[in-house]
Amino acid sequence: MAELPGDVTWRRSSFGGGGNDCVEVARSRHAFAVRDSKDAAGPRLAFGAAGWSSFGRAVQRDSSRSQVGT
Repeated sequence: MAELPGDVTWRRSSFGGGGNDCVEVARSRHAFAVRDSKDAAGPRLAFGAAGWSSFGRAVQRDSSRSQVGT
């Protein structure tokens, strides 16, 4: 499992509209992580490079499916 050091910088999506209903992403030298902006101390998903790429492709596929017919 990918490890993330405690001193990373978390970034919010620009698509969040400035609210608190966002995911935040952090990157270290060897890992990427995602957390819920409403629960910064809560659980995090951490990925190595290959896992991060797979996660991104899955999110893109899901996003394109939800926009069909809009």
